[in-house]
Order: sequence, then C-alpha cells, then structure tokens
Amino acid sequence: MKIIELTATQTWPIRHQVMWPDKPLEYVKLPNDAIGNHFGLMVAGNLVSIISLFERDNEIQFRKFATLKQEQGKGYGSFLLSNVLKDNISLSTKTIWCNARTDKSTFYQKFGLQPTKDTFNKGGIDYVIMKKIISSQNEN
Repeated sequence: MKIIELTATQTWPIRHQVMWPDKPLEYVKLPNDAIGNHFGLMVAGNLVSIISLFERDNEIQFRKFATLKQEQGKGYGSFLLSNVLKDNISLSTKTIWCNARTDKSTFYQKFGLQPTKDTFNKGGIDYVIMKKIISSQNEN
C-alpha cells in the first residue's frame, strides 16, 4: 500500500463511481478543487481510495472520501484517512471536520470525530457535520 498525491482530476472517476454514479461527472467536482490537497491509496498498482483536504482558518475539512465498492471493508479507507490526517495536521490546526453521510457516521467516530447538531440533505442523502477539536492537543 502506498499513499500518493493526486490532482483533483485524478480523484473524479472514483468520486463519481462510488458517491454519485447516477449523476453527471460535473456533480462530483468541487468549486475549490484547485486549492485542495488530494491523496490516493494505491494497492497492487491500482488506485482504490481517495480523499481531498481543504485547509482554512486553522481547520482541515476532508471531502469526497471514497473507496471503490469492491475494495471496501478491507481497511484501505481507514488506512488512508488516518495517515493523511496524521501527516497534514500542523501545530496550528484546531479542528478537523467533514460532512458525513449519516449512515457512515459511526465510521468517523472511530477517528475521534463527533456528530454536531448540523445536518442537511443533498441529492436525497442525509448528512451530519462531524468535528474533532484538536487545538488543546497542540497547545504548549
């Protein structure tokens, strides 16, 4: 297994296939993709999982985190998420957060993210904003 940096364009096929296969490809493109940091997990030479990070005001939001359906349940997504977050948290990072599909919220709790009261629906899917406050871990 190897984590590599990607361009936004390289993430779009997996985003589309896993997250929104019934929508046009444009649906998985983000307006701020150009300023994000994009990563993928390679297994046996194949890209199997992707994630995009966006940093602003000492917060890291991860978005469009997806693992190919046939590769889910093998720990690849967990490996990618934990390593990418670990490698990208700086001393100034105060919060990590994501918009989690409600039915996946327990997965994110394993990484210390907690559901907030903020919820929404997009494309018929319910989401909850999940956060992990880490500023106290970075203070001297």
